[in-house]
Amino acid sequence: MRPRALVLSGYGINCERETAHVLRLAGADPEIVHLSELLYGEKHLRDYHLLCFPGGFLDGDHLGAAQAAAHRLRHARIRTSGERFMDHLLEFIKAGKLIIGICNGFQLLVKLGLLPGLEGRYGERLVSLTYNDSGRFEDRWVSLRVNRDSPCVFTRGFKRLYFPVRHGEGKFVVRDRDVLERLISGGQIVLQYTHPETGEPTQEYPYNPNGSVMAVAGICDPTGRVFGLMPHPEAFNHPTNHPRWRRETIPPETPGLRLFKNAVEYLRETLLS
Repeated sequence: MRPRALVLSGYGINCERETAHVLRLAGADPEIVHLSELLYGEKHLRDYHLLCFPGGFLDGDHLGAAQAAAHRLRHARIRTSGERFMDHLLEFIKAGKLIIGICNGFQLLVKLGLLPGLEGRYGERLVSLTYNDSGRFEDRWVSLRVNRDSPCVFTRGFKRLYFPVRHGEGKFVVRDRDVLERLISGGQIVLQYTHPETGEPTQEYPYNPNGSVMAVAGICDPTGRVFGLMPHPEAFNHPTNHPRWRRETIPPETPGLRLFKNAVEYLRETLLS
């Protein structure tokens, strides 16, 4: 059975087709759904196994990007039932399903408080993403280290990754040092920007393209089933996506494709077995 994936669209999101494509290659059955279809009750989260908040320019890519969308969803009620949309999201997580937020989708997850979800307290905002230190939009490929001790479902089996970033607000910040320490101790820091020569996390620009604290590029919740990252795995779904594909041997199963296959395999092992 192919897991059903809901790929959100609308209000400036512009990576939904690319994301749906890689999910289909990974073995899922993706459907692109406009946010208004969920809020009007025409589509229902309960009918899907994986929810993807793709990248793009959700309500603009400037200070407060995704903030308007987060405010909208926090207070939204389903037109047909009057139920809170946030309750549907929390039920989705409780049911053991998967959520991934990429770039602006990551911004949305942290501003909804679905990440980091410390101690299962979803809805509490403890981290955010703000202006890049460079003061400009960054469009480049970055080297990433994967935390092998993280519970993240999507990154199982990876040590290193190489993905593109394209954002103006990707600098990861935390409310206070205690939050950062808890993310570290819980293995919730999944990805870090690294220097390509040393392979170690770095604050050096442009290898860390935004100045994120501790070079954080992606985090997960304590269950490992809710994952947010600034780099775009869906943009590396074929060998020819790689900037040096004519000079290096790139495997047909790219890391971007493998990341989504991990999600599909997890759902088959747990919810669909």
